Amino acid sequence: FKIFVANPGSDYERYFFNSTMGTETMEFIPATDNRNKAKVLFQPQLAMDGKYRMLVQATDKSGNASGSFDYKIEFEVINRSTITEVLNYPNPFTTSTQFIFTLTGSEIPDEFKIQIMTVTGKVIREITQAEFGPIRIGRNMSSYRWDGRDEFGDRLANGVYLYRVFSRINGESIEMREGGASEYFTKGFGKMYLMR
Repeated sequence: FKIFVANPGSDYERYFFNSTMGTETMEFIPATDNRNKAKVLFQPQLAMDGKYRMLVQATDKSGNASGSFDYKIEFEVINRSTITEVLNYPNPFTTSTQFIFTLTGSEIPDEFKIQIMTVTGKVIREITQAEFGPIRIGRNMSSYRWDGRDEFGDRLANGVYLYRVFSRINGESIEMREGGASEYFTKGFGKMYLMR
């Protein structure tokens, strides 16, 4: 495997499995099942915010290329702690809905909760961080599925409901970052439709 990364505004630089100091920078995990899929774990320290490009080339032991084209991907690095719009999916929903967002930075929130409210602002259900499921840096989808019931387990009527997200690290609110869905999630509030 040959792995190249281009920092924002620069050309590709090759990364090797071991640094010049002899420390491991990538880990090769050989295939262990009948699908014959190997993995390379690569977790570089990318200190500069911005858009990066990565290129991967692979050959077998005889030098045969793994394909006609190199694998190329673009990704963005944001080192400060931010959270994108928290959206529920599916929306509208009939039986249950999950919550999706992206978390950047290097710390997981100490506090995270979602309050579901009527359009008049009455809180009818609060989803705690423990209920939500594991949160990690990157894309998150809740393991919790809200079933359209209130705190007492009663089914709610069809209609529009609002939700508000609280997220903090060390007592400080996490910056909300636009991810292209600001019409559905604004200033920490979202809107969902329950249709039974």
